[in-house]
Parts: sequence; C-alpha cells; structure tokens
Amino acid sequence: MLSAAPDTRDAKILVVDDQPANVALLEDALRQGGYTRVESTMDPQEVCALHRKNRYDLILLDLQMPGMDGFQVMEGLKTNDHDPYLPVLVITAQPGHKLRALQAGARDFISKPFDLLEVATRIRNMLEVRLLYRRLEQYSLELEAAVQERTAELRESEARYRSLTELASDWYWEQDEHGNFTKVSGPVLEMLGVRVDSLADEAPVGGSRPADGWNDAERSALQAAVQAREPFLNFIFSRVNADGTRQSFQVSGEPMFGASCKFLGYRGIGVELRSKG
Repeated sequence: MLSAAPDTRDAKILVVDDQPANVALLEDALRQGGYTRVESTMDPQEVCALHRKNRYDLILLDLQMPGMDGFQVMEGLKTNDHDPYLPVLVITAQPGHKLRALQAGARDFISKPFDLLEVATRIRNMLEVRLLYRRLEQYSLELEAAVQERTAELRESEARYRSLTELASDWYWEQDEHGNFTKVSGPVLEMLGVRVDSLADEAPVGGSRPADGWNDAERSALQAAVQAREPFLNFIFSRVNADGTRQSFQVSGEPMFGASCKFLGYRGIGVELRSKG
C-alpha cells in the first residue's frame, strides 16, 4: 500500500462496515500505510455521533448495511453544522450505486472486491483535499478575526480622533458626498445661526445654497477646494449678521474615501475667531 504523505499521517479516519473481515482488512491496510489514528465501527447508527465528537478527516463507509444503509448515514451526517464538508469515501460492490452515492454527497468511492493500490490512492488523494479544506477553513477564521480586530482598532482610533478634535475646536462636522451635514458636535448651530432642519442648505461648508450674510468670495474659494476633493487647513470665512455684528470662523477639513476609493464626503473641525459689533 502507498505510504501516507507526512502531513496526512495524523488524519482521523473512521472505517464503517458490518463485515468484520472488511474492517480488519481496511484497518490493517491503513496502519501499514502509515496512518496512526484509525477507528472503526460495525454499527452505522453510531457514525453521526462519532463524527460530531471526533470530526473525522475521512469516513470509509460501506453502503450495504442492515438496519441503516450508507445513504441514510450520509443524510444524517449532513445535519452536522460544525462540518459542512462531507468527508465520505463510500465502499460498494454495486456499480449502479456509485453515481447515486456521489449525488448524495460522497466525495469518492471504492469498489469491492478491494484493490489495495486503488484504495491507497483514493484515500491519499481525498485526505490531501481534506487537508487543503481544513487549511482554508482555518485561514478564513484567522482572516475574520483579523478583520474584527482591525475594525475594533479603527473604531477606537475614530473615537480618539473625535474626542481630540472636539477638545481642540468649537465643533466637529461631517458631510456626505452631496454636501449635506450628517454629524455635527459642539455649538455650531448657535454660532452659525442655522436651524437643524435646514443645516444642509444654510451651512457655509459645502452646502448647495449661499446663506444670507456670508462672504461670497470666501465661500466660493472654500467650495472650490471641496469640489476638487482637496483638504483645507485653517480656512477663514466670515458673515455679517442681521443685527450688523460680524462673525469670523476658521475651519479645517479633509475628504473621506471608502475602500474602493469612492468619495464619501468631508469631515473636519471649526472654531469661532471673533465677534464684533
């Protein structure tokens, strides 16, 4: 019999057959091939419970057994949510059962009477595929954990960023790709003299319609930077209020982009510089 590959020798294998002679033959062939973790049962009703407990890398399953045939065993194995991959290599003396077994979820088949070279080759090939599947499963788990860790880091970083900007400024703001404010913290509403329901229209940073009293030249320069998707630092703009007082503000902002480089909007900070009568 072909020797097992070094990385498959510790594979967990279960032999299921109601004939003691067949079980002994397969167990002996497997151990001679270098497989060290081989178990067997002649009771097909034990298979599902054994697999849930041990998560076998390969199950050699006879199809013709009394009480519960191999097809019924495979249906039971499919209910194992912990292992969506069905690691079954069926054993049959009926050529007509091969296609049905594959359709039922078996990965391959062995014909009776046994050709031990064929048995060794099919077992080795299936275990190599199983090993790759396990590696992919582990990689997916590691990738998911890495994504969750990175997401938590980004959220923590974002929270720190907002906390620092709020401490260093009068207000923090975010706008979507259309120039509408989506987040505002601090007394910006009172400072700018706008209403919550009209913030997108009346606000001076990226809004679509000039508000009364704002310096048009300053506003146009700021909008040009926004339309060019450029960051701006310490940009100063001003307005004259209805009572004749003048307000000046300093604002800094940066564009936000998604993973596919899609423009998401702007975020930034602002401070009031002075207020004159």
